[in-house]
Amino acid sequence: MSHPSLQNATGPLPAVNRRMFMMTTAAGAGAAASAGASAAAEAGSAAPGPGPGTGARETRVTINGRPHELKLEPRASLLDVLREQIGLTGAKKGCDHGQCGACTVHVDGRRVASCLTLAVKTDGCAVTTIEGIESPEGLLHPMQQAFVDHDALQCGYCTPGQIMAAIACVREGHATSDAQIREYMSGNICRCGAYAGILEAIREAAPHVRRMEGSRHA
Repeated sequence: MSHPSLQNATGPLPAVNRRMFMMTTAAGAGAAASAGASAAAEAGSAAPGPGPGTGARETRVTINGRPHELKLEPRASLLDVLREQIGLTGAKKGCDHGQCGACTVHVDGRRVASCLTLAVKTDGCAVTTIEGIESPEGLLHPMQQAFVDHDALQCGYCTPGQIMAAIACVREGHATSDAQIREYMSGNICRCGAYAGILEAIREAAPHVRRMEGSRHA
């Protein structure tokens, strides 16, 4: 005699084996997933997402003497804007944590790690990169020339940041002794180990840079 719970109005229910149970469960799950995906797609089309440039801020900045009006995302780094939007690739992305100095540029005459500097914070400022330090006649900056003369580079990856930091080091008055130069250039890492040449280059170029700075502010 069949158990009452396995009977319905038309007679006994068919036996449910493991295979039938798995097939039924899979079919149900597939139907539920399809329904969920359709609902999500409809919701997505009904509620428009953020368009391009959403949250962008108008930023006016002078880069290497040329004014730029930019629409910048608030979280964009100065390094990424210089490289990807302006096309100035001299500043290098080394560690992207402000620890190697490869991305050093000047903002209003002061050296900064551009990977840690929000681009929107340069609104109204003057930014100088390695591309902007040569003379109007196209001559190398004295610091650039000194790096060449003293072979103060090997692979060259860190060299733009080293040169920008070296110019700032002299400008800040921190190039009056070898020990001082080493201390105030310690934030710029050369993985090739060209430190002896870098020290000689800064030592030689320092008087020329001081004269340039003096004439510029006279």
